[in-house]
Amino acid sequence: MTRPLRIFTWTLATLLTVVAILLIIIATFDWNRAKPFINEKVSEALHRPFAINGNLAVHWRTSPDEGGWRRWVPWPHFTAEDITLGNPEWLKEPRMVGLERVDFRLAPLPLLAQTISIPRIDLVKPDASLTRLADGRANWTFDFGPKDENAEPSKWTVDIGAIGFDQGNVRFDDQTLDTSVKVQIDPLGKPIPYSEIVGKATAEKVGGAQDYAFGFKADGRYKKQPFSATGKIGGLLALQEANQPFPLQIDARAGDTRARVAGTLTDPRNLGALDLRLRLSGKSLGNLYPLTGVTLPDTPPYSTDGRLKANLHAANGATYDYQGFNGKIGDSDIHGDLGYVASQPRPKLSGKLVSNQLLFKDLAPLIGADSNTEQKARGGASKQPADKVLPVEEFRTERWRVMDADVSFDGKRIVHSEQLPFKDLSAHVVLDDGLLQLKPLRFGVAGGNLSSTIRLDGRSTPMQGRAQLTARGFKLKQLFPTFAPMQTSFGELNGDADITGRGNSVATLLGTANGDLRMLINDGAVSRSLMEIAGLNVGNYIVDKLFGDEDVKINCAAADVGIKDGLASTRVFVFDTENAIIYINGTANFANERMDLKITPESKGLRLFSLRTPLYVRGTFAKPSAGVQALPLALRGAGMVALGVAVGPAAGLLALIAPGDSEDNQCTPLLQQMKAGKAPAAVKGKQ
Repeated sequence: MTRPLRIFTWTLATLLTVVAILLIIIATFDWNRAKPFINEKVSEALHRPFAINGNLAVHWRTSPDEGGWRRWVPWPHFTAEDITLGNPEWLKEPRMVGLERVDFRLAPLPLLAQTISIPRIDLVKPDASLTRLADGRANWTFDFGPKDENAEPSKWTVDIGAIGFDQGNVRFDDQTLDTSVKVQIDPLGKPIPYSEIVGKATAEKVGGAQDYAFGFKADGRYKKQPFSATGKIGGLLALQEANQPFPLQIDARAGDTRARVAGTLTDPRNLGALDLRLRLSGKSLGNLYPLTGVTLPDTPPYSTDGRLKANLHAANGATYDYQGFNGKIGDSDIHGDLGYVASQPRPKLSGKLVSNQLLFKDLAPLIGADSNTEQKARGGASKQPADKVLPVEEFRTERWRVMDADVSFDGKRIVHSEQLPFKDLSAHVVLDDGLLQLKPLRFGVAGGNLSSTIRLDGRSTPMQGRAQLTARGFKLKQLFPTFAPMQTSFGELNGDADITGRGNSVATLLGTANGDLRMLINDGAVSRSLMEIAGLNVGNYIVDKLFGDEDVKINCAAADVGIKDGLASTRVFVFDTENAIIYINGTANFANERMDLKITPESKGLRLFSLRTPLYVRGTFAKPSAGVQALPLALRGAGMVALGVAVGPAAGLLALIAPGDSEDNQCTPLLQQMKAGKAPAAVKGKQ
């Protein structure tokens, strides 16, 4: 035997001997003796108490699930029982994580390449308690001590294969979110393909998503709301793959809100991006605010179904896009796209919404005008007193400064009733640091348009509000489609209003209002049946006293009302009918919802009225009362005692008549004579 061969033989023999001795030592060594050393070193590294309280052992076994020759090679299998990881010193509860047993096998040969290869690790009954205090300290954040910037990165790598466990329990308590939830996670036994949950078409678009491996259920409270959820997630190893979609399927309820999602999470360890189908439903969109921080109006019950895509690490803040969603709010359909950016100084909501068929009653909660029963149905408290007409429910202005918004809405067709023929609606809602503006808010009504600009400044206390409204071209035959005498009319209603107020509800805004209201109607008709259509019992009484059961032609109706500190006073309120001139004088107080109106007719020609004394309308808005004044009917012309005061208002009302319509509009001669200071009793109109 040559010398080199002898050297090689002796070297190989020595190595085999050393390996054999090491194997004998590993196989026979009592690893429990090493527990104090392991516990100490791990505790020092984590700055937390760590302990293997039970048995620590190593067994050499073959691995039948390995391929090729490796299935016949004994592998070291490690078993550690009763493992605990403690909490930081600032938490009273001593334990953060507990494991009944950990089993894993170690591949020896990769150690030569500085790789710790663990083909499989099994966790038996893992239990974790995750806690965050109100000051933001969380027990899942570890302090590994100061980093040595000059230290070279370790050459060792860790390669973990499959991870399994029989059942896991996690308790999550977060004082910053006022949340306490218990979660139980179980393996599904047999993986469920991603396509089986989301559908083949969606799965093909995503591509590469893992199967669902675990199921979970949770219950507790989330942001003070009762919370429960069930769902499925992918395998634990998928958490390490930043580029591989991690599957999610969740059905959660918080309070009266339900959210169902199915889709993927990219880079799950760092919460990278979401691509989910989201179905959302609840009693009111306003109830989403305590759960999400997104300011939305109170609505009837709703449901939506769309695609939610999110980039949680966008440069300007996490972005969420709810794309192509369809749904219902009350009995109205809703469609569109919404985007939410968690930007600074405030997040912003933007988007475009469309309703093809909008029910008018579904708009009532936006201003608190729905009934107490409807308020209870959406989870709110009853606020509207039975003796009040104006909505008293307050706007939640404290929420307006939490986020900004820029959202447009189009209601293509409004469904109400034949008695109130609103046709369509468009609105542009802008919210900027507590200033809410609707510019414009437009309704299509009876062949005309009601255009308005609404400004509500939630930055001031109480809130400051302004409404500017313009009504043009309301066709009377469309405004009262079921009233036959109006169907031959070519008349129109035009009007303007500019009102300011302060207060946090419609009632308080009007109760402090200042401004002006002007309205003009020409070529109409009135009767008891029209009052019945409008549901005005007091009006029905007045018409009966003035005209009996007859249909009476109206040549012109003109009103100019001034409002100061919530008290509306008539400057001019006159009806020119075929038989008489009727004057209305008095006040309506929005602060206490009381009215005091006097109605005085003046007959034209020799035609006699059955009425011989003026009428009155008094009482509250909710229960007005009408009657005949005890005084005798005043002499002819009494209604124009304040004619000099009416000169200015008459000029303003003339401005409501379009230039091209001035010759045919029957209000023109009436207002021109009033403007000139002449009594209009002789104005006969077109008989």
